[in-house]
Parts: sequence; C-alpha cells; structure tokens
Amino acid sequence: MKTTQGISVEQARRIALQAQRLVETDSRAKGKAAVAETIDHLGYVQIDTISVVERAHHHTLWTRCPEYDPLHLHDLQAIDKHVFEYWAHAVAYLPMTDYRYYIPRMERLREGGQAWFERWVAEHGNLCDNVLERIRVEGALSSKDFDSPPGAKRGTWWDWKPAKRALEILFRQGHLMIGERRNFQKMYDLTERVLPRTVKTTRPTNEELARFHIRRALGGLGIARIREIRDAFHIVDQASIAATLNELLSEGELHAVRVGDLPDTYYSAPSVLESGNRPIPDRARILSPFDGLVIQRERIKRLFGFEYTIECYVPAAKRTYGYFVLPVLWKDRLIARLDPKADRKRGILFVKGLWFEPGFEAFEAALPDLAEVLARYARFNGCENVEFAKIDPAGHKRRLKSLVRRAFIASDR
Repeated sequence: MKTTQGISVEQARRIALQAQRLVETDSRAKGKAAVAETIDHLGYVQIDTISVVERAHHHTLWTRCPEYDPLHLHDLQAIDKHVFEYWAHAVAYLPMTDYRYYIPRMERLREGGQAWFERWVAEHGNLCDNVLERIRVEGALSSKDFDSPPGAKRGTWWDWKPAKRALEILFRQGHLMIGERRNFQKMYDLTERVLPRTVKTTRPTNEELARFHIRRALGGLGIARIREIRDAFHIVDQASIAATLNELLSEGELHAVRVGDLPDTYYSAPSVLESGNRPIPDRARILSPFDGLVIQRERIKRLFGFEYTIECYVPAAKRTYGYFVLPVLWKDRLIARLDPKADRKRGILFVKGLWFEPGFEAFEAALPDLAEVLARYARFNGCENVEFAKIDPAGHKRRLKSLVRRAFIASDR
C-alpha cells in the first residue's frame, strides 16, 4: 500500500473543488457540448422537484456551465440520448455510456424479496403488465395518462395511485426508461425504444462494477473516505469497495492519504493529489442543496467546517434559517447561506435571508464577487431585480444592494 506523507485540509478542499468542476477548467467546450462534458465528468447530476428557484439539476449545471440553457439538458436526454435517468445517490441524470453498470441494480429489483413489494404485487396483481401493455401499444405515457382510483388523494410514495407506482417500479426494474420530460412530467417508454442500440448492455462482473463505482465516485469527489465513495452511487456494497480499493492501492492507481488531523483514511489518484496545490480564483458561486459538492453533509462538515441541513422537510417553526437555503462558496470556503425565492411574474429574486458564517471577515474582497453571482443567479431564475429582507451581519446590507445594482448594469453593457 502506498501512503502519502499527508496533505492539509486546505489542499483536500482544493482537490474536491477541482473534481467538482467548480474551478475554471481548460475545457473549450461551449453550450450543449459543455453540459454533456460536465455530466460525463461528474458521473451524475441529481434531480429534484422543488421549484421556489430553478430546479436543482439545472442549477448544478448552470453553476459549472456559463452558457447553460435548460434546453441543453432536454436535448441531451430526448434527442441525443447522451444521458439517461436512474437512481445513483438519488434519482439523477447519468451518462448513457454508464448504463450497463446499473443493470445489476435493476436485476436485484426485479428479483423482489422486499416485503412492501410483495404486498403491493399481491394487492394489485397484473397492474404492471397492464401498464407495460398500454405503453407498448400507445407509446410513451406519463402518470397523468392513468386514472386514479375513485376518492384517491395525491401524496407521498405510499399514497401514489397504483398506476403511478407501477410506472416507477417498472422504471427501477429497467423495463421502462424516461424518454424525456415535458414540463417536468416524466414520459415513460419501453427501454428497447429509448436505449440506443450502440449502448453496451453486457452485465458487468462484480469486480468490474466495483472498479467502475470507485473510479466514478473519485472522479467527482477527488478525494474521499470509503463511506463517501460508497454513498456517491449506492451500486456496490462497502465490503466490495474495500476489497477493490486494496487492489487499486497495490496496483498504484490510488494512494491512501492522511488529511490533516482528520480521522479515517482518504483515497485519491496520484495525479489528482497534485491539484491540491493549485490556487483557487477569487470567485463566488451559489450552490444547490443537491450539488455534488455539498450533498454528503458530513463530508463538507469535515473538509469545509460547514454544518448544513436542508430545512424544506422541517416544520417552519423549527427551521433555523429557511425553507430552501443555498450554500455560498467563495474561493475555497463555504462562507454563507442564502434563502431565495424567485417571483418570476414580477421579475424579482427575493433574498429572504443571507447569513454569513461566524468568523468570516473578508467582506471587502468577497462582496463584489457575491454581488456579481447574485445578479447572474437572478437572471438565471428569470428575474431582473434582487430584493433583500435580512442580511446577517446587517451592516453589509446597503453595500451589497449597491453592488448588485452595479453588477446588473455592468452585465448589460
């Protein structure tokens, strides 16, 4: 086993930012090509339904692709067949070239064995077969194309109408794919009609799957502990990952790394470790709560000292900050939390709250960068103005408002 002499936490942060494409790269790709390249590199972009601001998948790609347009992602899925939807860390857009590595997960779900699934099949009988037959005959359908039982109410997964759950079961089992989304509605179609014939569907061996999982995870994380590697995709168990990590260490593909005084061993590729010495430019970025940099909350607490919980699932009276609070990155630090809401009809991005982290003092340098990204983020959300309610500490509110106005004017020149 090869072990480095250790790196600092600051170096580990820079490695993570480089791996997540949150630092300028040498890529010359533009437009849709840049979006495709970004998804290929990250391995997945998580999808989420919350829309108080632009949805998480669009936000994640906009953060990394300056010319991003949501039509790019639609076309990559519906026309180019460059990406597909499936479950990784959560439901996500994935590179189509990775499809075969998700087949074992689909097969496990087809085999059943889970109590809820057996109960559901016993209750609803041939519904999955009936849903498949309708799609086979009629073409791609959404859940809206299936009637709810009389008196049924919309709710959680457990309250879904039976046909909607049948669609999702067939999707997870690999019988159906999402051919496209129309106004965010999933259009389910037969896998054989969506999956390009050029895509390999050979089932990977367990060793191939474990190596893919580790390489994919570290491609987006840069440096990670074993549990962080596992949680990136959830397609291989931790025991298989541990055994394969030892093989990759002995082959010299990976190094075991000590990060500052943090407990546990981290893993990274030797060439990637060098990126920890590169400087990070003075730039601010607003991140989605489902961004790959921050989705593993314990990881960002360790590397960035940022304790973060998304509170949209917390009762309003128990929230510390707000409904959908976004982390704010500046240089290599997570410096603030932003609670925005886009009023697209009025063209206003409301900042209900902006809280800087305790101990942060570099306001003189950071505020112009933050103002610039706030103006761009407002326009990304279809807004031409930013209104602030609360800023903590409050003494910076007037200057930030002025800087945001200047940023709007500068971007119009």
